[in-house]
This record gives sequence, C-alpha cells and structure tokens, in this order.
Amino acid sequence: MLDKLLIKRLLVPLDGSSLAESVLPASSYLAKKLNTSVTLIHIIEKDAPEKVHGQRHLKHSKQAEEYLNAIAAKKIFNGITTEIHVHEEKVKDVPKSIADHIKELNQDIVLLCMHGNVRLHGMIFGSVAQQVISRGSTPVLLINSETKNLNYEFQFKNFLIPLDGNPDHEQALEYASGLAKLCSAKMHLLTAIPNFGTMSGEVSAANRLLPATTTRMMDMLVPDAKEYLENLKVKYEQKELSITVSASRNDPDAAIIETAKVLRSDLIVLATHGTKGAEAFWAGSITPKISKASKVPLLLVPVQNGLKK
Repeated sequence: MLDKLLIKRLLVPLDGSSLAESVLPASSYLAKKLNTSVTLIHIIEKDAPEKVHGQRHLKHSKQAEEYLNAIAAKKIFNGITTEIHVHEEKVKDVPKSIADHIKELNQDIVLLCMHGNVRLHGMIFGSVAQQVISRGSTPVLLINSETKNLNYEFQFKNFLIPLDGNPDHEQALEYASGLAKLCSAKMHLLTAIPNFGTMSGEVSAANRLLPATTTRMMDMLVPDAKEYLENLKVKYEQKELSITVSASRNDPDAAIIETAKVLRSDLIVLATHGTKGAEAFWAGSITPKISKASKVPLLLVPVQNGLKK
C-alpha cells in the first residue's frame, strides 16, 4: 500500500508546549526516510487559557508564527522542507480544526503526542486522535511525551502488527509493510486468543457454565491462528521483508504490551475504524489501554470495511 501510495506531507500540530514537541524527532526521522515535507501547524484557540501543560499558551498569530519558525529552524529539520501554518481565526474546537486542516493542507499522516497522565491522555488521545481518525483515512502516529530530547536519535526498526483474522484489518499490515521497507525494519505479526475474563455475551456465559469445554474450544483456535499468520508471513516474505509471527493465549492488550516489551518493538501498528473513533478492532478499544501502559509509539491506520486489495 505504502509502496504504491505517495506520502508527501507530514502534519505536526504544536501548541507551544514541550509536551507537544515530543513528536519532533519522529517527524524529522520519517521526513528523511519518506522524503517528505513537514508542516508545522498552530491553531489559535478561542478563550485560551494563559498556560498549556504548565507552559505559556500561544494566543496570538504573530507569537505563533515566531514560535513555529523557531521550531522549523532547529537542527533536526536541516535538509527537510519545512512549512508553517497558523490558523488565525480563533476556534473553540481545536481537535476539529486540526482534522479539517488535514484535508485543506493535503496532509498524508499526522503526528501527535500522547501522555500517560489520565487527564492529559484523555484530552490528547481521546479528542484529537479520535477526531482525526473518525473524519477520514489519514493515519495518525502517536508519540509518547517522554521522548522530549531533540537530540534523541529516533528510528523505527522493529514493528509489531497485531491482527485478528479480519481481512479488513490487513490494510494496516499493507501500510506497515511499505513503511517497514522504507525504514529497513523487521515486522512481527501477533494474534491473541483472549481469556474469558474479557469476553462478553454468550461466550462468557458458556464459560461460566462449562469452563473446561469452553477452554478446549478456545485452545482449538490456536493452530488456526498460527496457520493464518504463517500464510501472511510467506506472502510478505515474497516482498523481501523480514517477518516473524506468534500467537498468544493472553488478553489482546496484555499480549500486545508484553510482546512489544520482549521484542523491544519501536512501533506498534493498529487498524482502526473511523465510524468508531479511535477504537481498535477488539471490543473495548484496546488502543487507549496500550498507549497508557506502553511507551512504544502507536501508528493508527484507518481501514475501510470490505475493501478489496
């Protein structure tokens, strides 16, 4: 998908805080790998507070322009075409405005900061990322706010791609494979057969009545899951990609977090559905759970149901 799709522009929304600047090393790295330009954007917020994340809030267009120009002049953007955009008309809904600017400025991927703090996490992840995902087909890359050091050498070399057997979600794998090629990265495909504690409805009820029988039924799914991943491995190895696979009997979110830790993954790629906001493909929306528990960057790739590849 990415080897056919031209990725020309990266959008980086900034509010003037060092928290938001956590995405800068990643944007520089990707711009060089993908040979793209970077657009730094600031939206003037209506009735903005004096401070954001404990730092001054950019409330005027001239102030915002000076700030964005200073960011664009940083060493990490040497050799990269960097543009700035300040939306001068004050808006109440900043996440919506960012989402609208993706189409207006013809952007191909958006980089956003995520934060472990529950309140900030809900505001940054739940609001901006969800609106971007729900309004179109633009991938969103979420970077942990602890990656603040602009001298940090950012790289993507070890991808983790969770899959659940739904062909629609393989669109995220297509996107990831193209990115992996450009970054000379390895890919690990993971599927999880969840524990019954996370299940609902008839399956959960059956487990309470016949736990041994239901457990055996779930165990029978593991060989099929492994065969599914092995078939994908063969397919993508033909594209000269390095692929490994595994099937876990853990709950999906726990399996993803643990596998990323063991493999030292530096990027987790998740399929998302725009009609469900930033919800991932397993019920209960594992995406926020992973982003809170892991420092690994998340690439959210919107998928279209029933899309033929």
